Amino acid sequence: MRAESILRAMMALYLGVFVLYLFAPLVIMGAAAFNESRFPTVIPWQGTTLEWFSAMWADAAMWRSLWTSVLIAVAVVAIVVPVGTAAALVLTSLHARARGVAYAVMVSPLLTPGVVIGISTLILWRQLGVGGGIFLIVLAQSTFIISYVMLMVMARLQRFDRTQEEAALGLGASRMMVFRRVLLPFLRPALLASGGLAVLQSIENYNTTLFVRGFETPLTVFIATKVRTGLTPAVNALALIIIVATVIGAIAYEIARRRKAA
Repeated sequence: MRAESILRAMMALYLGVFVLYLFAPLVIMGAAAFNESRFPTVIPWQGTTLEWFSAMWADAAMWRSLWTSVLIAVAVVAIVVPVGTAAALVLTSLHARARGVAYAVMVSPLLTPGVVIGISTLILWRQLGVGGGIFLIVLAQSTFIISYVMLMVMARLQRFDRTQEEAALGLGASRMMVFRRVLLPFLRPALLASGGLAVLQSIENYNTTLFVRGFETPLTVFIATKVRTGLTPAVNALALIIIVATVIGAIAYEIARRRKAA
């Protein structure tokens, strides 16, 4: 009993340290948005202010960069979700040996540095007369984000009971009808989750985006430029709003999921 109590105490301590390590930087970053200091810091605390939220609303360049990132993310999702789903369906239908080779090829972009993906994409499309911009950013990001979608859909497919397909086909349903009425509803949670992950991966990506952006300035590039030229807590204010919106969305999703399960 004593050993079990010690183990529980150690697990609780580990969990507390992990949560602190995970959320402490976010708390400090959010607190800096309320400090009167012109630099994003909480020490020394020079007074509480909402000035940086006003500066954020007035920063047209920041909002343009955010809009650019959102536009890119939407385009990336429109590509990676159907293509990644198709890749997962193909992989699950292959024989074991062919599946291993195809799996290694499709997962390889995850193991490739983002710098390499960005440079190679830029060099390839420049040979075809296409310069950097939103088009190349979407293609370069989709290269590796597709792999995330494929893995998530494959994980969901492993729990799918194939006898449902056989029963539907036996009752006269076409392949397309089976996909729409049986398989697609089963995959919906994985598709929604992979779409959300694709949005986050797209917006936060920097290494790949930097080389193919051309004259476009997504949010990550904008923030990196601000770091070099003089970062203000206005960026912290935007980050705080994004974090709060994300937490609210996660809580709302969890509440909806529990109500549906009940």
